[in-house]
Amino acid sequence: MKKFMDENFLLKTETAQELYHNHAAKMPIIDYHCHLIPKMVADDYQFKSITEIWLGGDHYKWRAMRSNGVDERYCTGKDTTDWEKFEKWAETVPYTFRNPLYHWTHLELKTAFGIDKILNPSTAREIFEECNAKLATPEYSARNLMRRYHVETVCTTDDPVDSLEYHIATRESGFEIKMLPAWRPDKAMAVESAANYRAYIEKLAEVSGVNISSFDDMIDALRKRHAFFAEQGCRLSDHGIEEFYAEDYTDAEIRAIFNKVYGGTELTKEEILKFKSAMLVIFAEMDWETGWAQQYHYGAIRDNNSKMFKLLGPDTGFDSIGEFNTAKSMSKFLDRLNSEGKLTKTILYNLNPCANEVVATMLGNFQDGSVPGKIQFGSGWWFLDQKDGMEKQMNALSLLGLLSRFVGMLTDSRSFLSYPRHEYFRRTLCNLLGNDVENGELPESEMPRIQQMVEDICYNNAKNYFNF
Repeated sequence: MKKFMDENFLLKTETAQELYHNHAAKMPIIDYHCHLIPKMVADDYQFKSITEIWLGGDHYKWRAMRSNGVDERYCTGKDTTDWEKFEKWAETVPYTFRNPLYHWTHLELKTAFGIDKILNPSTAREIFEECNAKLATPEYSARNLMRRYHVETVCTTDDPVDSLEYHIATRESGFEIKMLPAWRPDKAMAVESAANYRAYIEKLAEVSGVNISSFDDMIDALRKRHAFFAEQGCRLSDHGIEEFYAEDYTDAEIRAIFNKVYGGTELTKEEILKFKSAMLVIFAEMDWETGWAQQYHYGAIRDNNSKMFKLLGPDTGFDSIGEFNTAKSMSKFLDRLNSEGKLTKTILYNLNPCANEVVATMLGNFQDGSVPGKIQFGSGWWFLDQKDGMEKQMNALSLLGLLSRFVGMLTDSRSFLSYPRHEYFRRTLCNLLGNDVENGELPESEMPRIQQMVEDICYNNAKNYFNF
């Protein structure tokens, strides 16, 4: 019987083991999409406990705990101690067999804290105390955790109105790991609530120094902020959308829609879709002008539980995979930009695995030979950033595109303990390729090329694609 999570975890063949240990494992990490809190990096934050760094804000764990019958107060409550929350998580872990949380939990304990013990109620107290003792030392500060995992660059997720003061402070401090902003302008097209949108535009006017009274003024303000982000090293944008918006519209219609919502009148569904369609195009044109890559995370239905949304707000574990017919609108959006010569490097992240082949075939429609892998199929994300989801994404890309040009993995996380997700991905990648070699589906004589392919997917492709 194979030992749990030994050095050859997920690596089923000798070839897979060689590819991982001698090639994938040594590559630095470029985490080009994450949700780290920039202030924590700037301040070199010292975490108060394993509960804070592990359970604070982790909606993956909260969902599992709720499913296990744990009361909400031990997930998001303010009236429980760190130990009580950790204890409830430890009680839940034995019920997570075959859920990626079981693997992530023990990878993080092993790689961050050197703990090989299995977390369960009988080991909870000693693991809690050992982790807390280590977190109290400078070796486990935010920056040193990034160093521990051989991180080279991270790209955070930042709104156009963000000051980026912590990115600037981190850079000026001489910290050797790059923390770059990534432009996330979702709120600039979130016109579902007139009052909320008006408040956002007023904030945009304040930080940009542009007096906004029209649609054109708002675009001028956004362009000014886009240029500021570029000055601070930004190389890519990101958009969290339910689906691609590609309605037909005229400039006059969009100006009138802006005036209506800015004036406090709620929009019709048709007006909302037209406005979002126009904004997606304008943002894409900005990215093309500056040579950025643009990312689209699509397909989530958010805040399904209205009762808990009212109590806790967004990003608390009540989202799910959506079911949208997006192929035609995605094609129309990309084709419009391509026809005008304004389609920049693009990464498409699909959340519903039934559409993997849809996305994988969409890439080939708009590759133009200017950049290897210009249009990318993004790694399995959110509900799909686990072994099965990663394998399905890579298999679809392999069969219908070029896996060799793939820009690889990212954490998509706010936790400083999430970097083992890169290891998890790299082991999965090496296992796929190792199986192919040992099954005679890839030639052993081409091992140098396969080894290079692994190193490229783990690091080199992203470094070159984003011009880091």
